[in-house]
Amino acid sequence: MSAEDKMKNKAEELRGRSKEALGRATDDPDLEAEGRAERSRGNIKQAAEKIKDVFK
Repeated sequence: MSAEDKMKNKAEELRGRSKEALGRATDDPDLEAEGRAERSRGNIKQAAEKIKDVFK
């Protein structure tokens, strides 16, 4: 996994965590769900990159 891809995926995960926490703090279920989805996308992308590395 390239370092650039790893940083982008981690940044997406952290943005998602932030949105999720902000949604929880402000009692905004839409923002919380958006954050959860963004965090999941980041995690999935990281897993896909790791799988690619295994087959290289």
